[in-house]
Amino acid sequence: MKPFFSNGQIQIKICGIRSYEDALTAIHLGANALGFNFHRPSKRFISLETAIAIISKFPRATTCIAVVVHPTMTEIRSLQESNVFDAIQFHGDESPEFCLGSGFPIWIKAVRISNFDQAVETIRSFPTSYILLDAHTGNAYGGTGTLINLPLAARIVHAFPEKHFLLAGGLRPTNVREAALAVSPFAVDVASGVENTSGRKDPLKMQAFIEAVRTTI
Repeated sequence: MKPFFSNGQIQIKICGIRSYEDALTAIHLGANALGFNFHRPSKRFISLETAIAIISKFPRATTCIAVVVHPTMTEIRSLQESNVFDAIQFHGDESPEFCLGSGFPIWIKAVRISNFDQAVETIRSFPTSYILLDAHTGNAYGGTGTLINLPLAARIVHAFPEKHFLLAGGLRPTNVREAALAVSPFAVDVASGVENTSGRKDPLKMQAFIEAVRTTI
């Protein structure tokens, strides 16, 4: 079990990694987990072959998470057989049965929130300890930069003390400390908030983001 799944300080997941340089920088700056996006329509899409090549180069003290949207079981099996991922994150409209049948011992379900009762009902239907809360932005499956409804997220986290919540949705260096203090999540998750205009991860933004999270102790 990797450090990401331990108790203690707020964990940090940098999502949408597409290069070894970005991965190594994130690790050296103190990220606890890296997300690799296998959703082809996403601008952060990475092939499995490239992800394996990146992960195989750095020390495996960092949790690596495969992020998928409506995957086939064949695609899931390929991720499992690569033996480089510690967990899988379902970020689409996958059913509880499908997620449970994936075979990954640790899996995260992303829930795009806009209504408390609806979110509670959805979360209760997924038998996992790890739930990612994301902003609800139409048909987009994350990575839009839209800030999540923080008061709503805080209510949801309070309603499920037994769950480990990852907070995502529009987080950036300038607002992550406020968000973490307001919601008290298990982890924070960022993609667009630490990127430059070319879509690459920005070392200075990653450093500022991680430092801001660490001040919430």
